[in-house]
Amino acid sequence: MADNSQLISGVAERYASSLYELAAQAKSVDAVAKDLARFQDLIDGSDDLQRLIKSPVFSADDQSRSIEALITKAGIKGLVSNFLKVVARNRRLFAVPAIVRAYGEIVARERGEVTADVTTAHKLTAAQEKELKAALSSVTGKTVTLNVTVDASLLGGLIVKIGSRQVDTSLRTKLSTLKLALKEVG
Repeated sequence: MADNSQLISGVAERYASSLYELAAQAKSVDAVAKDLARFQDLIDGSDDLQRLIKSPVFSADDQSRSIEALITKAGIKGLVSNFLKVVARNRRLFAVPAIVRAYGEIVARERGEVTADVTTAHKLTAAQEKELKAALSSVTGKTVTLNVTVDASLLGGLIVKIGSRQVDTSLRTKLSTLKLALKEVG
């Protein structure tokens, strides 16, 4: 049996793909992304809303009424409003955060963009970020957006992850590799 994250991922991909197709037909891809981001901000900022979308205790009617009131108050209209109502009626609100992520990934993919998760030992300067973007763009052939985090435990270097590919040039990893090699020798 598939684990829960795979189930959510599959549901999210299907819903996000359908939403993207509708948004592309309506020429409102960016507006939909903006409204989805706004709704995600509402979820992130409210424990009660998180409970509403995750808990199976609430009926489909309760969820639908709550979502309808919330999106009306938030000023979310049109395609995203209708979409969220359908998601609530279908008891798939638990997947909304994953749907929002999947929609963003589809939009980026359609635009020829890719996101690189970069972990560095120290904060990168603007020049370093620009150089890293250029290097990654030349390798991937796509426009690269960096998602940079700082982890001092790396000691030096960086870890770059794009999709399923990862390059680890951190000093911590090099020292661990050397330590293992020395244990094998001695």
